[in-house]
Amino acid sequence: MLHRFTSDIEGIELPKQFTYPHHYTPHPLAVLAAEEVQRYISSRHEWHEELNCGKMFGVLVVEQEGEVGFLAAYSGNLAGCNDHEYFVPAVYDMLRPGDFFKLEEANISAINRQIKTLESSGELLKAQNDLERIKREAKAELEAIKVHLAEGKEHRSKLRSSGNYDEKALILESQHEKAEATRQRRAIRERIDTATEHLAKLQAVIDELKLERQRRSHELQMRLFAEFRMLNIRGEERDLCSIFAPTAQQIPPAGAGECAAPKLLQYAFKSGLRPVAMAEFWWGNSPRGEVRQHGLFYPACNGKCKPILEHMLKGLDVEPNPLLEIVAPEPKIVWEDEDIIAIDKPSGMLSVRGKSGVRSAEEWAEERYSEAMIVHRLDQSTSGILIIAKSKAVHEALQKQFIARSVKKSYVAILEGIVEAKSGEISLPLKLDYDNRPRQMVAADGRSALTHFEVEGYAAGRTRIRLYPITGRTHQLRVHAAHAEGLGTPIVGDDIYGKSDKRLMLHAETLEFTHPTTGEILRLESKAEF
Repeated sequence: MLHRFTSDIEGIELPKQFTYPHHYTPHPLAVLAAEEVQRYISSRHEWHEELNCGKMFGVLVVEQEGEVGFLAAYSGNLAGCNDHEYFVPAVYDMLRPGDFFKLEEANISAINRQIKTLESSGELLKAQNDLERIKREAKAELEAIKVHLAEGKEHRSKLRSSGNYDEKALILESQHEKAEATRQRRAIRERIDTATEHLAKLQAVIDELKLERQRRSHELQMRLFAEFRMLNIRGEERDLCSIFAPTAQQIPPAGAGECAAPKLLQYAFKSGLRPVAMAEFWWGNSPRGEVRQHGLFYPACNGKCKPILEHMLKGLDVEPNPLLEIVAPEPKIVWEDEDIIAIDKPSGMLSVRGKSGVRSAEEWAEERYSEAMIVHRLDQSTSGILIIAKSKAVHEALQKQFIARSVKKSYVAILEGIVEAKSGEISLPLKLDYDNRPRQMVAADGRSALTHFEVEGYAAGRTRIRLYPITGRTHQLRVHAAHAEGLGTPIVGDDIYGKSDKRLMLHAETLEFTHPTTGEILRLESKAEF
């Protein structure tokens, strides 16, 4: 399980602190360990088809009595099981034969089959069709009753107008028709009620099975979470239920504890190994909707892993979050008048204040103007033109233009690869990847996102491109660039959808809008430094 490095690591100094798992540059030892794991999985031809679909792997560099080695793990299971000699075991192996999870999962699957059988049964289909038919017939019959009553009323009205009539007879006739109509309506209602009741009885059996399935699934999941007892270097043990209880979600998400990072740390702590450095990499194709690059390193996920790792890393000297140590330069003023100030926000500065304490353009503006309000936002890593209103009225007027999409924006970016199409349009709907905030993913049920692009040139195997976002979704340009159905190549320096570099090569270069006070078209420009 513990592997020795096959390459010479004599001259590589151990890190002074353990890897901050949610944002890191892999240590050279972790890179070497990952390369060895990649050679191993490449040699396992029986896994190629599964791995081509994509899987996250992890490595943990460890030390024991002065000797340095590494552990390897994968997220989830591999080839339908958790028992592979090269990799650390699962924290809890729910797939082993005879385990309560497999047994109860079989019971739930049996309930699923029952539900499917009942939902597709001829009796249920006949009851549904009968009820629909009876409702259609009832509608026609009720309409006929209504017409008959109206005709009778009109007939009596004509007789009364002629002066030749027996009022008592007409009253009796009217009473008889209304009584008959009431009887017919009651009979119709009874037919509908009988058919509805019959269908409801059949549906109740199905609904009861669904409730039982839901109850058993929940109980099984909670029992499983209780079996994941996560350690830290102090020997403190907590199960997933207690770890997630103080969080906003309270209940652990499905798959919690099965990612590579918790597996690696759990095995190290159980085996008396001191964690030195950690890294996770993606192997294979990108999942549909997500953006993952084959062979690149990725941070531990937030939704499933962050609460777990907060517990497991207690007692270790962990690197600080590098995002909190960013000191961005002061913004440059591009335009200013009595109503508006436009700045060139530097890469690394937040648009609005956040919990991290990193300096924001909002704070910068409020220090200078008492009523300053940020009109729109740029990602922390994106530089370029940012508009700030000096009053609430101006802010509201400008925001209306952004909502109406009448503001014209263009960004310049450098992409990692070559984009052959000289111009075009990208339309990929986006939504938040809840387990990996703030990552976005392409999804049919996401919010519409539209980008136009024009290639400006090529150099050193990279593409300089101008991007025109028609919508303004979070990470829109970054995802539209990196996704296989978009431009298919990430922006240079994109540490979320590509790989990190000195900075994210994305800059909001031009902005055109109507001045809310003068009514003039104002076009602002700030050239990218790259």
